[in-house]
Amino acid sequence: MKHRPIAALAAATALAAAWPAAAQEARYLAGNCANCHGTDGHSTGGGGMPGLAGLSRTYFVEQMNAFRSGARQATIMHQIAKGYSEAQIAALADHFAAQKSAK
Repeated sequence: MKHRPIAALAAATALAAAWPAAAQEARYLAGNCANCHGTDGHSTGGGGMPGLAGLSRTYFVEQMNAFRSGARQATIMHQIAKGYSEAQIAALADHFAAQKSAK
């Protein structure tokens, strides 16, 4: 019984250490999107590419999966989306959902 608080503390510490790493990885991955969709998904407009900031997590994942499967046609996104794992797409979805939309 005496070891349970220590084990719980160790688990909480490991989780806390992993959380910033996951957020950092998502921010790193989002940097790849910035060339077309703007920094943190804030598109500069101009009618070229849509902004990703503020998109719902569900919508983002659905669209990335549609690109990956070929259900949604695109010039380049169908190729880019295939390079991400499901976990990376989920991390990106969380990242962009947390950003405030420019609208």
